[in-house]
Amino acid sequence: MTFRYLGVAAMLLILYCIIETVTSHRTNLTFPAIIVFGDSIVDPGNNNYLKTIARCDFPPYGRDLAGGKPTGRFSNGKIAPDFAAEIFGIKDLIPPYLDPNLKIEDLVTGVSFASGGAGYDPITANFGPAFSLSDQLDMFRQYLSKIKSAAGEEKAAHILSQGLFMVVVGSNDISNTYYGTPIRNSKYDTNSYTDFITGYASSFLQELYEIGARKMAVFGAPPIGCVPSQRTIYGGIERECSDKENKLALLFNSKLHSVIDRLNRQFSDSKIVYVDVYYSLLSIIQNAAQYGFEVTTKGCCGTGSIEVTVLCNSLKIGYSCPDASKYIFWDSFHPTERTYEILTREILQKYQNNFI
Repeated sequence: MTFRYLGVAAMLLILYCIIETVTSHRTNLTFPAIIVFGDSIVDPGNNNYLKTIARCDFPPYGRDLAGGKPTGRFSNGKIAPDFAAEIFGIKDLIPPYLDPNLKIEDLVTGVSFASGGAGYDPITANFGPAFSLSDQLDMFRQYLSKIKSAAGEEKAAHILSQGLFMVVVGSNDISNTYYGTPIRNSKYDTNSYTDFITGYASSFLQELYEIGARKMAVFGAPPIGCVPSQRTIYGGIERECSDKENKLALLFNSKLHSVIDRLNRQFSDSKIVYVDVYYSLLSIIQNAAQYGFEVTTKGCCGTGSIEVTVLCNSLKIGYSCPDASKYIFWDSFHPTERTYEILTREILQKYQNNFI
């Protein structure tokens, strides 16, 4: 009997040691701030302060946010940086840098410089127009000056070295610039164009590194050919995914991944992580029912086939779906809040250890 109890005690001791060993290697990852660059996927309202048609500071955008008011987010509610900030316990929403009401406490925990319509290709931002990546870097430098003046050099250095820098751009280069106009596809084939824009991506990331950023999450292009507007334009009567756009997205992603691998070798004190969103979103589209979605090929706003930005307006409120959570897409180009939440949680679970 005594030996039996000793055996149980020994087993409990061993189990305790195992648990201690496992938990001692866990890291409750967090960041002091989230800084965002990119396009409409991560623009929380910077385009509100720009004369452009690429804006959404009007209903029914934002209808499912607290208060139900449009903020300039290209969705019915929160977007990916908001969920990331919430998950990491930083704050509820990542604000647009250009919001004139921001206080220093808002700035030090992170802002977005993203602008709907931006791209790696320097001419992409002209179509909106939008704030280009070069404009966004200029705003970031202004931001750092404000932080240094109000909170000190040490705080600014901490944000640079420990903050999470999200870079989400590329979709507009594919859908708007390359396939939407003859400006680039008359001069470049898909191989040379992806070389062209990944060259700009490399320059942007190097410049961000030189400013001081050390932890970057760089998102690849999504299956842009499967968003409702591209199905409508290129998908035929059945509104299938646009194969040519998806192939270009995959080619771009492959080259972007290679660029990031090279930069990680070059900058050994940084952690630049390539984030695959292509297959993550495609999985949701192809397995919609498993996620509780009912509509995969149309957006919630209006007919859901072509409405986006100014075409998704207050006149469409009565024609929009009653429950956006059943839809993968909010308008013909951008996901719903629920899709953003699912994607953000899956991506953070998959990639957060890359920053440890």
